[in-house]
Amino acid sequence: MTEAATRRRTRRTPASAPGMFARLAALPDGPERARLRQELIAAWLPMAERISLRYRSSGESPADLRQVAALALVRAVDRFDPARGFAFESFAVPTINGELKRHVRDHVWSLHIPRRDQELRAAVRAARSRLEQRDAGARVTEAAIAEEAGLTEAEVRRGIDADGVHHTLSLDHPVDGAGELPLADTLGRIDRALDLVIDRQSLRPLLDALPEREKSVLYWHFFGNLTQQQIGARLGVSQMQISRILSRTCAHLRRQLLAPA
Repeated sequence: MTEAATRRRTRRTPASAPGMFARLAALPDGPERARLRQELIAAWLPMAERISLRYRSSGESPADLRQVAALALVRAVDRFDPARGFAFESFAVPTINGELKRHVRDHVWSLHIPRRDQELRAAVRAARSRLEQRDAGARVTEAAIAEEAGLTEAEVRRGIDADGVHHTLSLDHPVDGAGELPLADTLGRIDRALDLVIDRQSLRPLLDALPEREKSVLYWHFFGNLTQQQIGARLGVSQMQISRILSRTCAHLRRQLLAPA
């Protein structure tokens, strides 16, 4: 390790940490142990904050990320066992990273998507960033991202699609290229069935008032998919009689439906 790297690591890692953790484990609950615990948390807090910076592109506020990292550090300090023989940093870093990843997964996404899609999104973003750094200004294709990330092009497209649900827009958000037109005015389409709602509701009591035979003929014809001949066989009448019943009943309903209130 070079002298410069040694100085950087010395600044990052509290020199007294191993001895302090051994003392913390040996002390009973009380003021002295609480004070030592606070000193350890304060000594390692800069490391937790540095880790939280890795997630600044997640869309979460830096203050919230720092708070999550700090709480994870507290849990790491409380759970660390120096008797196992490994450094606190090797235990704390995965703990803090895990809490930050869970926080981003559970709280930042506006629309919940499968974990695999979230992983694809992260892999695609990282691969795109590397490609853009190597060849600034060049167009990054899906094929290039797939080769860089070791994914298929279909997986790259899934990752790109997942990026679009990370945040949602307000329905009042103005649409690009549409002046002041809000997003709500560009969504959906005309539903012709809405025009029939009033007619359907008005028709319901008229159908209920029909004689039982007429109701059965209408039901079998329009909802049972029976032919006029099949309906006639059920009622013991001819196909011509069923045709007349249908014509007469439909005309009656149409007159009543269109009659002024």
